[in-house]
Parts: sequence; structure tokens; C-alpha cells
Amino acid sequence: MTVKMLIVRAQNGFATLNINQKYVKTALGFLEDWLTKEKFKNYFPQVEQLILNQHWNYLLDSFYQIIPFGTGGRRGEVGVGPNRINPWTIQASAQGHSQYLIKKYGNEAKKRGVVFAYDNREFFGNRFLDNNLENPVKNLTSKNLAITAAEVYTANRIRVYLFDDIRTTPELSFTIRHLGAVAGDMFSASHNPPDHNGKKVYDEFGGQLIPPEDEELVTEVTKKVTKIKKMSYQQAISEGLIKKISSRVDEEYLKAATGVSLSSERNLKIAFTPLHGCGSTSVYKGLKKLGFEIFEDPKTNNPSGKFENITFNIPNPEVIQSFDTTLKFAKKEGVDIVLNSDPDADRIGIMVRHHNNWIFLNGNEIAAILTEYVIQKRKEKIKKSGVVIKTTVTTNLIEKICQKNNVEVIGELLIGFKYIANAMNLLEEKGRMAEFLVGCEESHGYLAGNYARDKDAITAAVWLSELSAELKKQNKTLIDYLNQIYSKYGYFKNYLTEIRLLGAVGKEKIDQIQSSLRKNCPDRFGKYRVERVEDCLSRKPILSETDKTAKDVLIFHLKPLAKTTSIKVTIRPSGTEPKIKMYFEIGTGPVVFDQLAMVKKDIEDILQDLEQAIMLACYQIIDIDFPKRGFLLFWQLPLDDKMTYFKIEPEIEKLKNIKSKINRKKKFLKLVSFLGSNPVEKMDQAFKAKNGVSVLAYLELKENSKIPNQKN
Repeated sequence: MTVKMLIVRAQNGFATLNINQKYVKTALGFLEDWLTKEKFKNYFPQVEQLILNQHWNYLLDSFYQIIPFGTGGRRGEVGVGPNRINPWTIQASAQGHSQYLIKKYGNEAKKRGVVFAYDNREFFGNRFLDNNLENPVKNLTSKNLAITAAEVYTANRIRVYLFDDIRTTPELSFTIRHLGAVAGDMFSASHNPPDHNGKKVYDEFGGQLIPPEDEELVTEVTKKVTKIKKMSYQQAISEGLIKKISSRVDEEYLKAATGVSLSSERNLKIAFTPLHGCGSTSVYKGLKKLGFEIFEDPKTNNPSGKFENITFNIPNPEVIQSFDTTLKFAKKEGVDIVLNSDPDADRIGIMVRHHNNWIFLNGNEIAAILTEYVIQKRKEKIKKSGVVIKTTVTTNLIEKICQKNNVEVIGELLIGFKYIANAMNLLEEKGRMAEFLVGCEESHGYLAGNYARDKDAITAAVWLSELSAELKKQNKTLIDYLNQIYSKYGYFKNYLTEIRLLGAVGKEKIDQIQSSLRKNCPDRFGKYRVERVEDCLSRKPILSETDKTAKDVLIFHLKPLAKTTSIKVTIRPSGTEPKIKMYFEIGTGPVVFDQLAMVKKDIEDILQDLEQAIMLACYQIIDIDFPKRGFLLFWQLPLDDKMTYFKIEPEIEKLKNIKSKINRKKKFLKLVSFLGSNPVEKMDQAFKAKNGVSVLAYLELKENSKIPNQKN
């Protein structure tokens, strides 16, 4: 079939989609490039079969834009097309970044070079790509992406410093500073789903680019790359343009990272999982170095891009189910706490054994504990010169803690740790880094010290472990400590949820929700009256398009109800994933300790009601009649999947009439296959709310609620 015929087919296929024509026009333009230009010839077979197999939604999403920079860099699904991570998009980024560095630093860029690190991700394919055809992204790893990019930087005569194996994002940040490089790249998709990858770009300070510098880089990559220079990896090594990083750097990094320790208490048993990622090279080694008794979960400590032993295959410390496998191991070992880190080990998660129950702490609760801990430990030195840095969506309990202890808070920063890093740079410029106590981000990211400019799981791992050891001597736990904070400063309930809307169609709906909330601001959500709205776009000046994107944040301050002092809801599109995020915060004044349980329950009831009111208002904007039982489905499911579940639920119920248990199970697994891994856990609460029992009990597949393996 000729290229012209393929384009016509795609055009006709896109016409069947309910989508803005500007996306169609852009997609067709990029499609023609990828079907005709020599540099894309290896991708032609996959693009052709996508058209012939009529995968119009997927094709449009792959081609309607060049994959953008977000709060965490450029990352997304691996695949073919400009809106996917693949060797071409990575090399184009590398060429643009090379040009940017040479323009900014001249020959210094070539002399000082860039640092590369990579994690363990690997792409194993999806249902749209045909592995029987030539496939440039088949089994593509983070290391492959690093080598692919190195061939471009070195062709531009920029030296690349490369680790010999997987390393963490914070070690990359440290190494940039340690070696005096001009920049760095981390090849990873952090905690994103398994079929994602990408790279995060770092500046000479070890932090990610902020506006307008990131816009300058985006412009260079998207508009000024006319030719991608390449040099073979072996030639680059022979010419001395690729340098392997010495193991001494690892030692220096661990020395600096563990140097944040504030206590000598070590009597604690810890279970740790890197969630199949890099954390064994940092968190595990760091805690071992400090003398803690730490055990790695053997089922999840192997580096693996499949994340096979993680529930939902989502290696994210923000998701409580990421602890499922390791919790079983922890119970056998009789440990006190369980720690986990995401694949590139910049985020930390924790569960605490408290009165023989295991309790999960969210990112804001961890932030409050760390803030109180460092302030109390450094109280004599602080006097009135301590500084804590946080983003606007990180709990305002930190503000209360700092106010009572005469500690300065830099607290209304935009979302993304790069803004915390920039605030650290400004402190350093003023000679005030000795005053820096901790930087906190609600998404489980923390940093102390002056050795890096990105969040590091080690900071929290060290402090949480040694504080737990101190509390253990008093027969207390971190839960007791957190409750004391609430009693002293006030109870703050923070909660994050999202509406995940995939593809170009989803992006349009995300924009529609945000635009409607901005232009037609409701005076109330259900019974919650809006007192005032902060639109971060009003924070002038707008430095660039990337700055405008970062400031696309709406903060709704609602009239407090009885027993509360503040109610705040922050809504923004994600910078790295196809979703709109909602951050809820309900605060109270200090709580009498004996009344804390009752206050928590009251606030939880308010939160559930408020969540439904906010999200139903958003669904109404995009004409979605969302069932209330939908709130019982796994919160990270795409909206389309949630709505599909309710369509097929009657079909699931009819399966009870099939006599053969084997056939019943097969048909059930086929029906719910669209939910991906662990489908029962994602849907069971919604099913149970209607039918009174779990789906497995209803279908008489198993007596217990153990999840059936879809591969059986």
C-alpha cells in the first residue's frame, strides 16, 4: 500500500473519533513524516500495521504531539511516534540538549561533560505493536536509551560520564555536583507504569530545569534540531568521550547521603524493598552502613522492568498495595517497620507495626514527622534561622509546626521538587544553606543536607529509622509520634485522588475540566461553599509556556465546617501523566489526645463527602454520569476503564449460571482482562457494594478472596 493510501486511511479513521481537528491535523503531519523520511524507516512497519489494523485512538495519541516536558522531565509510554518514548525521541532530545548546552556554556560544556544514570526499566510490548515485524522499541531498556543518547552527546563532542550499572536519581544529582559537570540525564520513568520510560534532565546544580530554562531547552529540541549527530558507542569510548564513573563516587555519595543522620540509635529491625528497582544501591546500603538491622525482601529486590511481584505492577510508594508482597516477608521476620522506594529511589514509603497492626503513612504524614523530628533535633542550633521548604500541595501542618518553633517556611512553591531545589540554590547564593533543615513534597519526596538537588529516599529512610529506634526504647512507634504532633499542632487530613483520561481525547477533557473550573468557578461544591480561589496563573510574570503549564493550578479555599479550621482543594493537570489531580486538605486546631480518634473519624466522613462532591462536579463538566459506586474502584484506573466496568458488570453477574467452574473462570478473566493485573482487587469493592459479597464468592470460584492469576 502506498504512503498516500495509508495517509488517507488514517485520515478517514481519525474522522471516526470525537476529537478536535487541530489534533488530527498535527497527527497527520507527523504521520506523513514517519512514513516518508529516511530517519524513520525502521519505524515504518509498525506505523503501517497500526493503520491497517485501525488502531485509531492509539495512533492519534502516538502522533498528535511531540512528547512534552512535565514536572519530572520527559517521560511516557514507550512506542512509535513523536508522542512516545523511543530511540528517535530520545536522540532528538539529546541533540537539542547538546545544542542548548553548547550555546549556554560553549567549550565548557564539552570539557565538563554530562552525567548519565539509568534504572532497570524494559519494554515488553503492548497489544498494539506487532513483535513479528521490525520493532525498534522491542525490549528497549533504560540502559539502551542511555547508550542511544550518549551516541548523540559525544557526536557533539560533549563528554559523557556513565555508571557501570543501574543507579538512583539522587546519586545522579550528587554526581553532577561532585564531578562539576554541566548537566545530567536520568533514564527512567520513576514510579510510572511498566510500559513507560523516559529521561529527566538536570542542570549543573543537580536539579531539574525550571522555567524559563526548560522552555529554552524545549524550543531547542522541538524547533531547532535539523540533524541528529551520531557517533558509535565504541568510537566514543575509544576517543575518550565516554568515561566510566569510579566506584569511589558511590562511596562519596553514600557518605554524604547518610551524613544527614541525627541520632545514634540503631536498635530496630527493618524490612526493605526497592520494588524491583535501584534502591538496593542506596537505601539498603546506606542503612547497612549506619548499622541498622535491615532485611531485603527476596521476592522484590531483583531489578526487573516487569515489576512482577508488585500488586498492579505499579512500583509507587504512594500506593499502599505496593507493600503487599513485602508485608508478608516482614511479618515472618518480625520487623518493626517496612520501607520501600520507587524504581529510581527518589521516593520513599513506609508501613509501621503499631499494636500488632500494620499502618501505612502517606507522604504528608511522613513530611510532618520529618519536619518535627529535625526541628526538635536541631532546636538549639536553629534559634530563629532554620528553614523548611515545601510545595503548595504539601500539608500545611508543616506551617503550624514551623510557626510554633520560629522556623521559616518557604511554602507556596509550584508542584515539583525542582522548585524546592531552586529555593535551595537561592539559599546557597545567600550563604544560608546551613539554615536548611528539610525539603518536603507530598508525593513521598524529601531531602536534607547539601549534597544533591533532587529528593532522595535516603533522607527519610535514615530519619524514620533512627526516630523509630528512639521511640522503640519508649515502647512507642511513629504512629504515637504523629498523634502527638496532631495533639500539639492540629490535625490535618491530606488526600490525593485523580481522574485519569488517556490519549488526545483525554487531554481535551482534562483541559475542558480545568478551563471550566477557571472560567465558571462554582460558588459551591455540594454543601461546601467556596470562599476564595487562588489561580496560580495570576502569579506574574509568566516566564514561558512551560511556566504557564506549571501554573495551571487552581486552589479552592472552602468555608470551614464545625470542628475544622480550614478546607482546601487543589486541582491541576499532571505534568507527567494523562490525568487531572485533586489534592484535599482538611485542618483542625490542636486536638485533645483522648479525642483524636473521634476527630479523625469526623474528618474522614467530611473528606469522603467532599471528594464525591468535587469529582462529580468535574465529571459533570465532561458529561459523565458517574455512579457513586465508582469511587470504590481502584483510584488509579482510567475513567474509560471505570465506565467499562459498569457496562460489563451485568455480564459478570450472569456468569453465575455457567455450570462449569473452569469455563466460568475463563469467561470471567476474559471479561475483566481490560483491567490489567490484579483485576479483582481493582473492582471487588464496587461489586461487593451491590451484591453483598466479593465477586469470587459470588461466582463460587474460590472460598477466599485470593486473586486469580490471569495467566492460568
